[in-house]
Amino acid sequence: MTSQAADGPETVVASRRSKITPEREREFFDAVLDQIRECGYESVTMEGVAASTRCSKSTLYRQWKTKPQFVAAALRANRRVRFSGIDTGSLAEDLRQAARAAGDWSGKDTKLLQALGPAVTADQELAQALREALVYPEIAALQEILERGVARGEVPADHPALEYVPAMIFGVLRVRPVLCGQYADGDYLSRFVEATVLPALGLT
Repeated sequence: MTSQAADGPETVVASRRSKITPEREREFFDAVLDQIRECGYESVTMEGVAASTRCSKSTLYRQWKTKPQFVAAALRANRRVRFSGIDTGSLAEDLRQAARAAGDWSGKDTKLLQALGPAVTADQELAQALREALVYPEIAALQEILERGVARGEVPADHPALEYVPAMIFGVLRVRPVLCGQYADGDYLSRFVEATVLPALGLT
């Protein structure tokens, strides 16, 4: 497991957690995630975050002890459900809105996923925090959208394409930068949903 505990004094690591305000904590979390997006996970250090937020590195070590723990906490605090609240009464329109919503945040989140890729394979806590922050909530919200469509009778409950809809949407978010060097924005995702997801479900 990757760790930077050795970078900080043992007396700092072992000391009691410091009291920081929620606003200051959010500043630390935003700083570390922004630096990961811009520089990559391996290039980010506790010292660098401390310098950018004008605090002592001992403050960060007291609170989180290691870089993986710090980043995992930042990811969990960043947990948002972008598909929450989408409920137009039509499955096709819900999926169109989900595509536009995904396009609004695809750049930031995809960049973060790419930057964390190598690190999460080596650190279980970091991998789990990444899933909890950026993957599980969105999949759960998307599945709720699909379940409402089934309940309304728009798609049969046993339709074989239903289980692959999350993979289609999240897959294209991850793969477009690799194929084209561009993030999947709202326009691209809307066209993708119209051309592939809706026909797969028998919707128009």
